[in-house]
Amino acid sequence: MSAATAASAAGVRSDAQISPRAHLRHTGALVRRNLLWIRQDPESMFDAVLFPVVFTLLFVFVFGGSIGQALGGGQEAYVQYIVPGLMAMMGMNMAQGVGTGFNQDFHTGVMDRFRSLPIGRGSVLFAKISVELVRMLIATSILLVVGVLVGFDITNWPGLFAAVGLSTVFGSALMWIFLTLGVVMKNAQSVQAMGFLVLMPLQFGSSIFAPTQSMPGWLQNFTEYNPLSALADSARGLMVGGPVAHDLWMVLAWSVGITAVMAPVAIHKFRTKT
Repeated sequence: MSAATAASAAGVRSDAQISPRAHLRHTGALVRRNLLWIRQDPESMFDAVLFPVVFTLLFVFVFGGSIGQALGGGQEAYVQYIVPGLMAMMGMNMAQGVGTGFNQDFHTGVMDRFRSLPIGRGSVLFAKISVELVRMLIATSILLVVGVLVGFDITNWPGLFAAVGLSTVFGSALMWIFLTLGVVMKNAQSVQAMGFLVLMPLQFGSSIFAPTQSMPGWLQNFTEYNPLSALADSARGLMVGGPVAHDLWMVLAWSVGITAVMAPVAIHKFRTKT
């Protein structure tokens, strides 16, 4: 039996025989490994740190005056509108990072190393998702700090935490899509390109940046079923007041549906490739 075959067989046996407690221990060790890698490569945090700052300042000071007037209040009204919307966008952008990072692990030999170790394969996936959730929460925290600095008024702290939790739930569901792309695409650039093609229409064809009433009818129909619109509107309702129930249930339904469909696909593709 060749070394590669023996390693693969060992991986299959270990994945079947490892206890849930051992899986948790392995996941924790891999989370620590990923966090140590971030500490050694701080540039990998640039997107989580800079995206919230750049997007908040850009939209508030470039579009805040004109769109704010349409909202009936000026730039101050737009700040209250855009910050919850950007929270929805942060979850989507951070979810893309899990796909590119996963793809790079395959091409730099990291997965070959994991394949030779007696660890559960599921631990690799869940550790990657856990670290990306940490990055997502960091990006969201920076977004809220910048939002407060430009005038965002937090009046409902329980609603704020509920909105962050809802964004995290939806972002974790999206990660299964990008994990699948990270496995099946040839390189990280392909994952980024595919993510861009998917993310841009969803982001700008939603209520994240501006109200949808002035959009053409066909686009309004698209935004009505766009999960990002539901996430942005439910975050606004939780944080600054307004209707919540319909949009909240829609976000949860999308999250459950995406996870139910894409998690088995991502796990199957990962097992097949490893």
